[in-house]
Amino acid sequence: MIAINSYIDHTLLKPTATKKEIIKLCQEAKEYQFYAVCINSCYVSLAKKELATSSVKVCSVIGFPLGAMSTKAKVEEAKQAVKDGADEIDMVMNLGWLKSADYDAVWKDIEAVKLAIGNRVLKVILETCYLNKAEIIKASELALLSKADFIKTSTGFGTGGATIEAVTLMKSVVKNNAKIKASGGIKDRKTALKYIALGADRIGTSSGIEIVSTK
Repeated sequence: MIAINSYIDHTLLKPTATKKEIIKLCQEAKEYQFYAVCINSCYVSLAKKELATSSVKVCSVIGFPLGAMSTKAKVEEAKQAVKDGADEIDMVMNLGWLKSADYDAVWKDIEAVKLAIGNRVLKVILETCYLNKAEIIKASELALLSKADFIKTSTGFGTGGATIEAVTLMKSVVKNNAKIKASGGIKDRKTALKYIALGADRIGTSSGIEIVSTK
């Protein structure tokens, strides 16, 4: 039987998230033994402190949720997140550059963040709701080229979240050369298990407790 809790990045990324809510998120992650908490970068040091005596990782989003800031801005945010204690970085790909077919800029953007964070895990968010099939394939290839550890479907702030089609496409490109994080709209156990069966190695969700509490 799958230990589904070990796949979950327990997530709170809403702009109104308070310190009290982040502390609660961390307490829940410890209680349910989730893999990580996924939070905005301003809360990394708080989460690190709350999780100090646990095995739960701290994952920080970077360039979130649009991915449209300068590479330098992403690099500096990532460096600060690592300095504050982030174990993993989830960065948003620059979708405008991808759609402009400026592929060099896209992979250099990702590569710069990867170089800045050293041996920390890098997940690249493709925001697949805005991409067609060919763009999902190209985005996955560019993330691989840039030495990303994971590719991730969605921010949860776009027009849609993870889909079976997108995860299947992403897996067909990366095979075993990178891992996959499915996120956005995954609210129940059945859906989470479906993505794990397709090859997702991590599930990003704010419904982790509901997922692990149902059979």
